[in-house]
Amino acid sequence: MNISGNTIFIPGATSGIGLALAEQFHAAGNTVIVGGRRTDRLEKIAAEQPEFGTVQIDTTDPGSITRAADEVIAKYPDLNVVIAMAGIMKVEDWHHPGSFLESAEAVVTTNVLGPIRLIAAFVEHLAEQPASTIVTVSSGLAFTPLQATPSYNASKAAIHMLSESIRLQLADTSIRIMELVPPSVRTALLPGQEDSDFAMPLDEFVSEVMTLVRTQPDAHEIQVEGVKFLRYAERNGNYGEVIETLNSADPHGN
Repeated sequence: MNISGNTIFIPGATSGIGLALAEQFHAAGNTVIVGGRRTDRLEKIAAEQPEFGTVQIDTTDPGSITRAADEVIAKYPDLNVVIAMAGIMKVEDWHHPGSFLESAEAVVTTNVLGPIRLIAAFVEHLAEQPASTIVTVSSGLAFTPLQATPSYNASKAAIHMLSESIRLQLADTSIRIMELVPPSVRTALLPGQEDSDFAMPLDEFVSEVMTLVRTQPDAHEIQVEGVKFLRYAERNGNYGEVIETLNSADPHGN
């Protein structure tokens, strides 16, 4: 993926990592369209940052995804990058099914079905572009689990394997698959995470991501240094130790 000259749609970019990436990609010389569920946030972004396009989209709703895709493609026919940023994280206690089942289903709907439906909505258009990229967003927790968030961990493991698999299938097209693998980042993904000493500052994370995209445009995975202890724990032979450290040091994750 080239660092500039793209037309990029980022569903889930009204706050946190998504909005920070939108700002940095625009500064790098890209046309950026921000997508989000909440119209009040979209209106605020449109008023304060008119350089962005804005599109309402609820990635839990198949009809909303279809409508948003039609709108984006019609307004921005040069669209060549989709970043499937939208995601949620929920703390769950699996001792009590009544306390976690509804939130677990919401996590899977948002974090797994959402990206699948987004890719389905855009893949034919992207295949018609000379060079295009689908950016999926997994997590270090796809590789080393945080005990408090089982469904989130599983959803991100699914995104990792989805990314690996569709990269193979789409190798005969112009579409490239790039997987962003965040560590814990100071965002509002979980209550208190914005102030967590364990989490990586948002500006540092996004700055490192942009450097990696610039210097490794053909990378399959974008891994900041802070996520590698999770990403490679099993390969490095210290999986149990990393699990213990992760789960004793921080109730959050990303």
